[in-house]
Amino acid sequence: MLTTKQKDLLAFLTKYLAEHQVSPSFDEMREAVGLASKSGIHRLVSALEERGYIRRLANRARAIEIIRQPHMGGADGQDSAPATAPDISNVIQGQFGTGAVQLPLLGRIAAGTPIEALSDPSNHMSVPADMLGQGEHFALEIVGDSMIEAGIHDGDTVIIRRTEQALNGDIVVALIDQQEATLKTLRKEQNRVGLVPANRNYETRYFSSDKVQIQGKLTGLIRRYR
Repeated sequence: MLTTKQKDLLAFLTKYLAEHQVSPSFDEMREAVGLASKSGIHRLVSALEERGYIRRLANRARAIEIIRQPHMGGADGQDSAPATAPDISNVIQGQFGTGAVQLPLLGRIAAGTPIEALSDPSNHMSVPADMLGQGEHFALEIVGDSMIEAGIHDGDTVIIRRTEQALNGDIVVALIDQQEATLKTLRKEQNRVGLVPANRNYETRYFSSDKVQIQGKLTGLIRRYR
């Protein structure tokens, strides 16, 4: 799932490369998608590369290769779905004691590049009751590998306790600009928030504090071996 800006940039890159046989400059990309800074374009380009839509060619200036388009589908098979933020208004209260609890499986969340968590309240999964503490919980499926050094792999299902409060070092579901959700380690700094991956191949992304809303904190993980 791509955001609107990511789709706009990919469309511009595709058209520009077809017409000019060379990649546009960062300034040209910034003007094309209506961003004020080059740092915003850098984040978009990195997001497209990490999701497998483009490839930046090493040691060559203005060299970007288009690998695939959204309508071609990808590993998540969700490229044609509408962009939406996760809807966690209907998470259920955990039931305690022996046996299993049915948790809503709200969709897929990136552990590589921030992408939308797709809400599907009709899906549920059984979770051992002793995995849950107090409060409301929901489950999300992980897409990507940026938390792999924290033991969170592509295809894992994470159990999240709904909360808007978290401490430095907590692994959280963070909502960015009310439209992109990602699972990252929280780093609080003065007037900004860092979302830190657990993979040395990805960089920490920083946002002003008012751009990031904590939606939940990691409490458990389920892995299926195929």
